[in-house]
This record gives sequence, C-alpha cells and structure tokens, in this order.
Amino acid sequence: MRAVPIWVDKVHDRDKIDQCIWGLCFRPDGSQLIVAAGNRVLVYDTNDGSLIQPLKGHKDTVYCVCYAKDGKRFASGSADKSVIIWTSKLEGILKYTHNDAIQCLAYNPVTHQLASCAVSDFGLWSPEQKNVSKHKVNSRITCCSWTNDGQYLALGLYNGLVSIRNKGGEEKVKIERPNAATSPVWSLQWNPSREESYDVLAVADWGQRLSFYQLSGKQIGKDRSLGYDPNYVGWFSKGEYVVVGGSNKQCCLHTKEGVKLGVIGDQTSWTWSAAVRPDSNYVAVGCQDGTIAYYQLIFSTVHGLYKDRYAYRDNMTDVIIQHLITDQKVRIKCRDLVKKIAIYRHRLAVQLPDKIVIYELYSDDAADMHYKVKEKINKKFDCNLLVVCSMNIILCHDKRLQCYSFQGIKEKEWVMESLIRYIKVIGGPSGREGLLVGLKNGQIMKIFVDNAFPIMLLKQSTSVRCLDVSASRTKLAVVDEHNTCLVYDINTKDLLFQEPNANSVAWNTHYEDMLCFSGNGLLNIKASNFPVHQQKLQGFVVGFSGSKIFCLHIYSMSSVDVPQSASMYQYLEKKLFRDAYKVACLGVTDGDWEVLAHEALEGLDFDTAKKAFIRIKDLRYLELIHSIEERKKRGENDNMVFLGDIYSYQTKFNEAAKLYKKSGTEQKAMNMYTDLRMFDQAKEYIGSGDPLDKKMLITKQADWAKSSNEPKAAAEMYISAGEFCKAIDIIGEHGWADMMIDLARKLDKADREALSRAAMHLTKMEQYPFAAEVYSKMGDIRALINLHVEAKHWEDAFTLAEKHTEYKEEVYVPYAQWLAENDKFDDAQEAFHKAGLQGEAVKVLEQLTHNAVIESRFNDAGYYFWKLSMQCLDIAREDDEEDLEKREEMLAKFQDFQRKSDMYYAYHSIQRYTDEPFTSHLPEALFNISRYLLHMIQGGIPHGISKVGTLYALAKQSKNLGAFKLARYAYEKLQSLRIPSRFQEAVDVGSVMIRSKAFQDHDELLPMCYRCSTTNPLLNNGGNCCVNCRQPFVHSFVSFEVLPLVEFVLDSSLTDEEAVQILDLSIPKEKKEDRHWKEGRIGQAQTLRLGQPEEEEPEDEDPFSAKPMTFDQEDTEFRPVVVTRSVLQTLSRSEVYILKWPKPLRYQFFRSLLPDVTITQCPKCNKLFHTDDFELQYLQKGHCPFCRSNLED
Repeated sequence: MRAVPIWVDKVHDRDKIDQCIWGLCFRPDGSQLIVAAGNRVLVYDTNDGSLIQPLKGHKDTVYCVCYAKDGKRFASGSADKSVIIWTSKLEGILKYTHNDAIQCLAYNPVTHQLASCAVSDFGLWSPEQKNVSKHKVNSRITCCSWTNDGQYLALGLYNGLVSIRNKGGEEKVKIERPNAATSPVWSLQWNPSREESYDVLAVADWGQRLSFYQLSGKQIGKDRSLGYDPNYVGWFSKGEYVVVGGSNKQCCLHTKEGVKLGVIGDQTSWTWSAAVRPDSNYVAVGCQDGTIAYYQLIFSTVHGLYKDRYAYRDNMTDVIIQHLITDQKVRIKCRDLVKKIAIYRHRLAVQLPDKIVIYELYSDDAADMHYKVKEKINKKFDCNLLVVCSMNIILCHDKRLQCYSFQGIKEKEWVMESLIRYIKVIGGPSGREGLLVGLKNGQIMKIFVDNAFPIMLLKQSTSVRCLDVSASRTKLAVVDEHNTCLVYDINTKDLLFQEPNANSVAWNTHYEDMLCFSGNGLLNIKASNFPVHQQKLQGFVVGFSGSKIFCLHIYSMSSVDVPQSASMYQYLEKKLFRDAYKVACLGVTDGDWEVLAHEALEGLDFDTAKKAFIRIKDLRYLELIHSIEERKKRGENDNMVFLGDIYSYQTKFNEAAKLYKKSGTEQKAMNMYTDLRMFDQAKEYIGSGDPLDKKMLITKQADWAKSSNEPKAAAEMYISAGEFCKAIDIIGEHGWADMMIDLARKLDKADREALSRAAMHLTKMEQYPFAAEVYSKMGDIRALINLHVEAKHWEDAFTLAEKHTEYKEEVYVPYAQWLAENDKFDDAQEAFHKAGLQGEAVKVLEQLTHNAVIESRFNDAGYYFWKLSMQCLDIAREDDEEDLEKREEMLAKFQDFQRKSDMYYAYHSIQRYTDEPFTSHLPEALFNISRYLLHMIQGGIPHGISKVGTLYALAKQSKNLGAFKLARYAYEKLQSLRIPSRFQEAVDVGSVMIRSKAFQDHDELLPMCYRCSTTNPLLNNGGNCCVNCRQPFVHSFVSFEVLPLVEFVLDSSLTDEEAVQILDLSIPKEKKEDRHWKEGRIGQAQTLRLGQPEEEEPEDEDPFSAKPMTFDQEDTEFRPVVVTRSVLQTLSRSEVYILKWPKPLRYQFFRSLLPDVTITQCPKCNKLFHTDDFELQYLQKGHCPFCRSNLED
C-alpha cells in the first residue's frame, strides 16, 4: 500500500494563527470536502484542493460537520451551542440550539434524520418536524453514528460506555467496557457495508484501544492496542478498511479486524479528524496545526501464477486462490499484512511481516482447491521477489538469490552480476526444479535448485523485463526494456524473430510453435513463422493454455477465450492440414472446424478430415470418407473420381461433373444430375443412343414430378417410359377414371399385372362397368364375380355362377351374409343352402336365438329355434345314409329345438303377463299356457324361462278360475324358490288367502283324454299326457286348450304315402257308409262307433273306441293307436289331420274325435289351432302366429 498526497492546504485565521481542523466530511458524490476550522465551515473542491467558499454563521469554534446521504444538505455544530443546516448550494436554511456546546452530528442514512449531540443531551431533527426532540444523557457525549439501516444510533460517552438508542431516542443496549472510567470513548462508527451479515461498530477510546462490537453489545475479537490516543475512526465505503489516527501524528490504515496495514501520512501535529471519500481510495486528514492533507491510496498487486492457478492478495490480509479454468475460488485468511505470494504445483508460500507460511494441497487431485499449512518459517525476510518450489523457497534481493528449506535453513546462495529483474520456476523433478532468471544487464540464466552453479542461456544487449520458455524447452521468448519481444533458439542461440510493442510474453503450453504477447492494448498471437494476428486486449498476458489466455488487468486476473482461427487459417493456406488440426484442437469455432474438415477433404487428407467431421458430428461426410477408404482398399486409386465425389457432396456440381468426365465416368455425372432433378444437364451425359439410359432418365424425371406434386405429368412420363404400374397407381390415387380406362384399353392383355391394378383402382372408384370390362379383357372370371359381389350386383353374379359352378360358393356366401346383415334371414338360409354351407346357416340362427333370449324377446327366440330345428332337419335329410351318426345327432337337435321353440313361444305370453300391466290373453288361456309350460319344464328349463313367473301366473289364474288345489300347490312351490321382490308381497298374501279356499279344483277345468275318456288332474307328474293311457295331449297353439285329437300310427306294412293315398280315396266310401256309424255317450264322454261292429272281425275293431279298463295302470310305456289298412279305409279324410314332416321323419296322423270342432293346421310348421283362434291371429298379424308363414304364399 502506498499513499500519494494529491494536495495539502493549511488553514489560518486573519491573525495568521493556525486553526485546528476539528471535523471533516465528504459530499456523497465525493466532489466537495466540508471542513470545520475555527468558527468557519470551509468547502473545498476535492479535485485540486481549491477553496470553493467559506461559510460563516457560527460565533464560536465549529467542532463537527456532517453531510446527508442524499446529498441535499449538510449540518455544522459549534461551541456556540447552535446547529446550522446548509443546502448543497451552500445556503443556510435552518438553525437550532442546545443548552451546551455541540460535540458531534450524524445524519440517518435512510430517513435523513439528524442527530445532534451536546455535552449533556442529544436532539433528533428531521425536515418534517417543527420542534427538535431532545433527550438527556448522564455523561458527556463525544461521538455518534447511525447503523446503515437507520434503525439505531450509537452514542460514545466520556465515561467510557456506549449507549445504543432507537430512532425515538430510547436506550436499547448499553455496552459496558473494561476500564471505562479511565478510557473515554473518543470516536465510533458503524461499518457502512450492507454485505456484512451483522452490524459492526468500531470504537476508539483514550485507553489507546480499538474495539469492535455487534449491535447486541457482544464484542468481536479482542481489543487492538494502538499505543496512542485515537481522535477518530472511519470506515471505507465497502467496509474493508478502517482509518485511525490521533496523538501519534499519523493517519493509519487497519483491516476491518483491526490489523494495522500501514501509515497513510505522517504529520507534524496531532491528527484530529479524517474522512474517507465515498466509493474510492482517497482519504482526507485534518491536523491540530490547520493542515488538510488529501491522499490517494494505491494498493499494489501481490500475486503469483502457476499454469491455471492464480493466487492474489485481497483486503491486504487475505489470499485468494483462483482456478482460472473452472473459476473456483478459495480464501485463506492470514490476519496480517500479506507482503509476497508464490505458487507452484501443490505449494503456496505467503510472506507476512514476521514470517513465511507454506501451504500445500490436501490431495493431488488437479481440481482440489483446499490448502493446509505445511510449514512456518518464523523469520523476518527482506526481499524483492519470492519463489516457491516443491521443497524450497527462493528469495530474491537485488543481485542475490537465496534458497531456503521449509524449515528456514539456508541451503544455497547465488550472486548475480546484475540486478535480478525476472524470475520464474520452469518445472523439474521435486527438489531439483529449474529457475529462469533475467538480469538487468541482459543475461538470461538457468539455475537448478540442487546446483550451486548457474548456467547462462544467452546474453543480449538490452535489459530483461519478462521471459518464458516453450513447452519443449527449445525456444526462449524475452521482452526487453524497449518493449521488444525476441524469440531465440536455446540450442543454437540464434534470434529466430522479434516483434515490437510487447510488455509481456507467454508460450502456449499445449502447442510448441505458438506464443502470445501483449502491449499497447493489443494481444498478439504468433504461430510458427506466420504473421502476427492481433486483437484488442487490456492488461498483461501472464499465461497461454490452449485457447485460454490469462490476462492481468489492474488488480484482477481473467481468462480470455481466444479462438485460434487465425492461426489455423494460416496453416490451411500452406496446406499444412495436420498442423492446422493441432491448432484447431486448442480451440476454434464450429465454423472453423467445418472449414478445416472441407479443406482437408479437398486436399485428400482423409485422416484429418475424418477427425474434423467427427468433431462437428457430420455423419454425411463421414459416410463419404468411409466409402472412399473402402474403395481404396478394393484397389480404386483415381483421385479425380474421389475429388468429384467430394465436390458433389459440397454442391459444386459443375466441377464434379467435369472431373467425372475427365476420368471417363460420365455415368456418375448423369446419375448425379438425375438425383438432383437437373434432367437437362443429365441429358448431356447420356451415352450415345443407349435406350436404357433414356428410359431410366424419364423414369427418374417422372419420380421427381410425382414428388413435386405434379401427378398428371408424372403419370404421362411413366406411360412414355413404359412404367405402366406406377402410372396406374398415380391415376388411381387421384381418381382419374377416364384416363385409367383409356390406358387399360391400350394395354396388351398379356400385361396382367398392370391390367389387374387398373381394375382394382376402377373398383375403388366405383366404376364397376369399366372394371368389369378390364376383367373380361383379362379373362379373369373369379375377379369378375368378386367385382359383382362387391358391387352388390347379385343378378350378374348369379348368372356367372350358373355358368361357372366352381365359383358358386364365392357368390352365395357373401350374398347370404348380406341378407343376414339386412335381417332377411329366410333368404339368407336359402343362400347358405345354395352355397352348401348349412353349418353357417345354423351358426347365424344360433347367434340370433341367443341374442333374442338375452334381450327377453321370447317370441323371436321361439321363432328362431323353430328355424333352427328345420335347418337341422334339412341337414339330416341331405346327409348320406352312411353318415348315420351325424343324422341321428341332427334329429336329436331337431327334437330339442322343437321343444325349445314351443316353450319360448308359450313363455312369451307368461312373460308379458308378469312384466307388463295389460295382457290380451283370457284367464283360461294364461291358465292353460302356464300348465303346459310346467309340464314341459319337467324335461329341463331352457335359458331365460322363469319357473317363478310361470308358477306365479298359474297361481293367480288358478285362484281366479277356481282351481284352488292347483293354486295352493303353485303358492307352496313359489315359497321354496327365490322370488323377485316385486312378486314377494303378492305371493305372501296369496299364500295366506288360498288357505281359506276349498282344497279342490273346479271340475270343469279338469282336462279329459279323448282316447280313453279319462278325466285328468290339472298337473301330471308324468308330463303333458293322459294319466291312464299315456296319450300325449295336443294343444291349440293360441289358447293352449286340449284339442279333440288322438294320434295314431300306421301298421308296419303301410308307408306314409300309401296311407295318404288310402285316406284320399276313402272319402266317397265314408259318404256311402254314413248310415253305419252310431253316436253315443259314456258318462261325460262322447263316443263314435264306426262301421257295423256285429259284422266286424276282431282285428277290424275300431281301435279309437277301446275302453279305459283295457290299459294296464302299472304299465308306464305309451302304446299308441295302431291303424291297419282296413281301419284306415273306414276313416273319413276330413277327420284325419296329417303332419307331413320331411324325411327322414315319418308323417304324424291325428284323428279328430269331435268332427264339429273345426281345427286349422299350418302346413309350414305343422302346428294345430282352433280355427277361430288361428283366424283371429292371422288377421291381426298377417301370418301364422308360430312360424310367421304367409299361407297365401
């Protein structure tokens, strides 16, 4: 630290008597200095020390002055007990008084409230207040200061205490100090820095101590003994330094911890006041004899550099080590004045006033930044330069170099012929490092730590200012006193070159042939023997590593990224691609890498080009290089072709084409131009009349037209090139039907692929006639049939199928599926049959049946099951007699499906009765249906039919019709089943109420067997048949009443057809023999006697008139009525109903025992009905209620 006096002035009164300078303060912008001298306030210009204006207003000595931080006003306090407020224009605007002399003043830095302190009290004034609020103090106030947030005011008292008050004047903290009674506090000030984590108060007392305190009153560190009575203490604006002075006749600079750093200025009398100019290194000092001295403090740079580690002094007592690459920083607090710093590898040496401290890194990691103390040499050394090695420190003093161990033992000493101007460690083994030493007389020496004899490298005529040696130790760069950079060959001592305007020089540690030097605000980079490249740079170059240049500018070290582009281009001009690559590796832009890659590629230096393209990740050119290398391995050595490939990749197409032509490979040129869609240029390189080349060119031109969204032109080009398939695809994509059919008509029928594509596209365009024309031209019948099927032109398809029966299935299967999709199931069945796919027909119906049951459409389910049964019957009829097993299976399915169709048909009425509020059925019909269902259920319940619903309907209708016994049975059965909640209450009530009824059924409801005249119970455990003769009841399939029909079977000697023929012929015979029948009654049953029983033989006895007792009650097997030929001839055709089932089933024959009861038979489903019921249903629905057949058809 060096203090340079800027100006000095001495203040006298009119009688030439020296006036003591009691107080000083700066205007916040630093342009003016306010001085309290005698009974005047003086205002100085800080730039030249000229007196701007003396201010008069006080009648006695002015003790203190203070400027507001906003720069608008300042105040002065005097022994005349008054305070005057002055504006920045030096005009007095306000004056107020205290009861005693004013001792000190302080402006609040935030609120600009003024604290004015007299001997026994202090006042707080602000521009907004009319009155000054004053507060008594029990001791004399000597000094005051506000915290930088303006919340608290510290008062220094003559009794040695410090009182901290809030903005209202109330005491918050009292700092009790040791030996306070004999140590009046004479000056105090808060640290103005806002970067500190807490407020710091510096206190100077006349116990000759400097102390520091926190706002809470806690002392920071220990008291610093000054050795004199301090009159003032003041902080620098950033809080890094403290100025103290007093009876020692000096102004001293201390660290913020109180460590003395040096003397700012020696005076001839006591220094009573000092002020630090805001935000600068200027200090004004006021003395007892009236002297005002204005100093500039110059802090010299103390630093050291080794490769990318830079150590420098901060705040005079700290050492900061900065990693110039990663910009990491670490601070070492030495707590004393740092005089010298040296750094080398893992060592750091710091010289303090009374010792040298050696530090080392914790680890060998290159990125480690943590240092620990290794040794301390507790000696005071006087030296100009300090250097540290692995095991030694080197001290330089004038001509002498001294080598010490870390224990402080002097090991060697070298004495030079001249003053040492520069010294640098250039590396070497541990304990044997080499030093480069430059002398004032121009000698450059090389010294090894373990060698007592220096080696002279060379001697020049001018003094050495800076020097550096290249990485391989073969070249030496020197900057002399004339700012010339000289480069020597160390081995030959020859001067290689020299450059002017240099103040420092550094070799690149990564590249042997490159150095840089700085001077005149320019950075100069020189590579090999090429001209110097310059760019602007302020400061001194101290290191050069790769593309980073380490530059010291004033006090800060920075690393500057300097692209090595200029040097690289210099090598490229000379076609030195490998050297250019080495320079590029130091650091160039991506654009420079690209230039290098292309230049090397054009120079056919594929190795360098590959490395450069890898760096910029250009896969396209890497593939090109790889292909060229592979071709070279295969024996291709025509560099002209290789260069042509390179030019074509670089879009230099004309140059590439010329090279191809020179090398005799015009085909490559033509391919290049066609790939680029430059067809006109490509035609220039077509071989003489080669049709294949022309075709290829037209095809590629068409490809380009297609990709360029010109499809019509592309299609026409494809046609001219003979690429009909591609043309057809384009025409089809755009739906140009006219163009398509024109092309198809021109095509030869042998070109089947093109024709089939044309037909396919015409089909997509729904141009079915044109597509059919194309398929006809091809003679492709299968495709033509498929076309008609796709177009739903069924008539045309059927016509073709009749001519070509092998394609029958391909027509009828899609037709059947189409019919099924359109709910035309009958037609679909027929189509499946025609296609010979009975299994598909059954599968469709099974799915429909399942859906109908799931959706509770039980009438539809019954209908579909009937259809299924008939389908099974058809399959059984069509199967060969050899496949008996399948026929039996189909017949079993027929019976099962017939049963299910009957049950679902009947259950439909029950379901509507239980689920809907109204029904169209009479109670008797519901009663009969539920009875019928209960009998049928005994053989198994199909999915979806509810036994509960059936029993519920039976119970309700039985009760209504008087069948109380049956109703009770139904209710009891219901109680044992899970009943839906909606029926529960009705069932419970009905179960109770039915017990009040007679336990019997009404006689009129009991069914009678028309064969044996037996009255049957309403329910029969044996099923829907007579309990006596086991004859099954035949029901009318609307009301489900029992029809007066008895089924009979033919004698084994008769066939069905013969029986029908006999019955047809027996009609007139029956009319002729009308007189021979006799009607009678047996109990409640009517009887009919045919023929003349007295004349009949036993075998011709009427089998329908057999008496009930003839049946064996223990025999459970049903024995049907067997009719012989003679009996059959006696029957009337109108009394017999024939159910003509298709083969392999036999016909069923029924005889009506009550001819007056008219019965209608549906010829389609073979169901029997009361004629009235059937006609009503037919009128309502227009078809048979069971099979939905239209009888008119």
